[in-house]
Order: sequence, then structure tokens, then C-alpha cells
Amino acid sequence: MDHEKVTGKRFFYVTALNVIITITEFIGGFVSGSLGLISDAFHNLEDSLSIVISFAANVIGQRKNDVQKTFGYKRAEILAAFVNSIVLVVITVMMVFESFKRLTQPQSINGSLMMIVSLIGLAANFVSMLILFSGSKNNLNIKATFLHMLSDTLSSVGVFVASIFVILFKWNWVDPVITILIAIWLLKEAFSVVIETVNILMEASPKIDLDAVSAAILTVPEIVKVHHVHLWMIDENHIMLDAHINVKKTCNMDQLDHLYDVVDKLLLDKFQITHVTLQAECSRGLDNSLID
Repeated sequence: MDHEKVTGKRFFYVTALNVIITITEFIGGFVSGSLGLISDAFHNLEDSLSIVISFAANVIGQRKNDVQKTFGYKRAEILAAFVNSIVLVVITVMMVFESFKRLTQPQSINGSLMMIVSLIGLAANFVSMLILFSGSKNNLNIKATFLHMLSDTLSSVGVFVASIFVILFKWNWVDPVITILIAIWLLKEAFSVVIETVNILMEASPKIDLDAVSAAILTVPEIVKVHHVHLWMIDENHIMLDAHINVKKTCNMDQLDHLYDVVDKLLLDKFQITHVTLQAECSRGLDNSLID
């Protein structure tokens, strides 16, 4: 099976599980009187939309490059990751405000029903999280969706723990306190995805030392200077470099072809730069600096 089919099946399974959780928590929340379950149900409903966005972006991202999009469509997934991570930040902030409200206005809760529904939600969310885990390592789009599933899993854990305290001690305040702690951690994780996606969309340089790149290129004997360097990312897995190089005047076209191959392999092996474009010059630009 190819990557697209595997990813498509993963998104389908996660969406189906999420819909089941949403319906279960809405019913359980209304019957038990648990605002926490109802709030989590709305959260899961939003997550279902996020999963659909992620899947659509994943399908678009698999398209080949064409005359309109010569770099391809991979940034559709970056855009989806940005949108989903921003939504997660907003939802998490709302969770914090709602938790503070519930601290000041405690409500009567059926702890036993709350526990049963939270366990169902926990199991389904945990399975969803495992389905997306492997893909989240190298794909910001899947990572953003994975964080949504992780937030749901942690919320279910929080509701379950709170239900124990409600049943044993009638401590209804434990639920919002746990929610606040989880939200703080989630804000940190979601915000890191926001920063990474914004950097890619703004074509910021990845965390690669340009001086080290220049030094590596200058190890090729025919190259005497590197200038006018641009380094950016198309997505989280494709790093691009564009640079002007000054070569020795004795360098002919055959040597240039070999030189380009050498630099391509050198930068791929040492810095994981996947696409290199070089403009060879003799004296032009000798006075320019690295990024001029």
C-alpha cells in the first residue's frame, strides 16, 4: 500500500472514532449533568472538522507539481497544520476560562456515569492517538491532528480522575484544576507547531548554520567564494538552497557539471538540503557578502 492509501485509512478510522466519542459524550454529559463531558464533546466535534481539513490537505499535498505549482502542493499540509494548531490554541484558552468559571460555580455531577463515559472516550481517543503517532514525527499536518487527539486523550484522563474524586469525596473542583494543568501543556505544544508552520510559510531559514554551509561548499577546490545565499523550506522535509558561487577562471562546462553533482551530494549528506540551485560566476559578486 502506498503512503496516500495508508494515511487516508488512518484519517478515516480516526474520524469514525471521533464521531462515536462525540455522540457518546453529548448523551453522557446531558444525562449525568457533567459540564466537563459536554465541553469535551464540543471539543471532539471541532476535532472531527480538523481531521477532515487535515485529510483534505494530505490528499492535495500528494499531487504532482505542475505549471501553476512548480514546487508542488505540499504546503497545503503546512496551511492545514497552521489552521488546526491555531484552532487548538483558541480551544485550549477557552478551556482555561471555562475551568475558572467552573471553579467559582461548582455543579452537581453524576460521578459514576461521568467515569463510564470518560473511560469510553479515553479508550477511543487513545486508539486514535496511536493511529496517528507514527505519521506525526515527520509531518506537521498529521502532528497538528495528533495534538488534537492527544488533547482529547488527556481531557478524558482528566475527566476520569475527576470522576474518582467526585465519587469518593464530592470534590467537583478537581475537574477544572486538572483541565487547567493539561491546557497549559497543550498551549506550549500547539504554539510550537504555530511557530514552525509560520516560519515555513514565511520562508525562514531552517536551523542550519549558513557559515557552515558556505565552508562545506568551499571545500570543493574549484569554488573560491559563495554569496547571495537563500535557504528556505517548502515543507518540514524539503530544504531548498539557492546560491551564487565564484569558480576559478580555468573551470570549463564539464567541470561545472561535475562540481554541481559534488555540491548536491555534499549538502544532502551533511545538511539534508534536498534541492540545490547554483549560479556559477567568475569575478561577478566577489565583493558581495554571504547573503547579499
